[in-house]
Amino acid sequence: MGHRIAVVGATGNVGREMLQIVKERGFPVDDVVALASHRSAGREISFGEDDVLKVQDLAKFDFKGTDIVLSSPGASVSAEYSPKAAAAGAVVIDNTSHFRMDPDIPLVVPEVNPGAIADYKKKGIIANPNCSTIQMVVALKPLHDIAKIRRVVVATYQSVSGAGKEAMDELFNQTRGIYMNATPEPSKFTKQIAFNCIPQIDKFMDDHMTKEEWKMVVETKKILDPKIKVCASCVRVPVFIGHAEMVNVEFEAELTAKQALKAWRDFAGVTVIDLDSDLGYITQAETAGEDDVFVSRVREDATVENGLNFWCVADNLRKGAALNAVQIAEAFVKDYK
Repeated sequence: MGHRIAVVGATGNVGREMLQIVKERGFPVDDVVALASHRSAGREISFGEDDVLKVQDLAKFDFKGTDIVLSSPGASVSAEYSPKAAAAGAVVIDNTSHFRMDPDIPLVVPEVNPGAIADYKKKGIIANPNCSTIQMVVALKPLHDIAKIRRVVVATYQSVSGAGKEAMDELFNQTRGIYMNATPEPSKFTKQIAFNCIPQIDKFMDDHMTKEEWKMVVETKKILDPKIKVCASCVRVPVFIGHAEMVNVEFEAELTAKQALKAWRDFAGVTVIDLDSDLGYITQAETAGEDDVFVSRVREDATVENGLNFWCVADNLRKGAALNAVQIAEAFVKDYK
């Protein structure tokens, strides 16, 4: 028997990807509803290669009879409508930042902490973590199971698609403009993004950490282990799709590069690309459209006791957002429905 699914924010980057992945993976559905603001109501949007959905106005939609809501609008929109959907009996899988640190709402990466899904009953909402956190904890999980992680230092190189369609348009327009001798004019970003890197994602906090960096710290603790110390530095780079991270890990016990590689190869959701392969290592351009988290450039760190470095890349619109949400829905239907 299929389910009735509603996708909130269906016209956005992640919403469109959610619809595509639901279709690709053959999720059991009887009915799929695409929801967005009144400005998008009436538009047609693809559901897979052959089907088309007409976008409905979120403000006028009655969630009664909906089984699962995949939600990826802005945080303020989600704050209003996700509780309404849950109150109507739907289970909401929310991709925004609004509910992630609520102690009564599980924050889930299915490969890492699937048992947390059981806590959905408290509020009817399951939170999808931040894109940069998701790919990192997937890579960290099999290592943490072998030799407990003490500390993680991570530098991210995050694509503009993480900031939405307007950000992708800004990179495209600035790049084209530079070749036409036009002066780049930042709008979505604080600085020029074309041919540049911006060491700021989200707002600065009182301690001069950005909100994105804070998310990686607190979400890793909630998902994987509250004892892990995390130091994150997040950078926006002129790439359309795909987040990359250089990760340095310090363990409580010895873990060699060889042991780490074996752990990753045995772990569902991770693909290892090593120097002996044809690729040698992986980049953002090569992971766009892929589902796995890719690990390469694995090496031991001799400057600390029990240290390891690795390069971690994933498609932020898929595993970093839409795919993870659909995987949560699949696990929910399998084990808790």
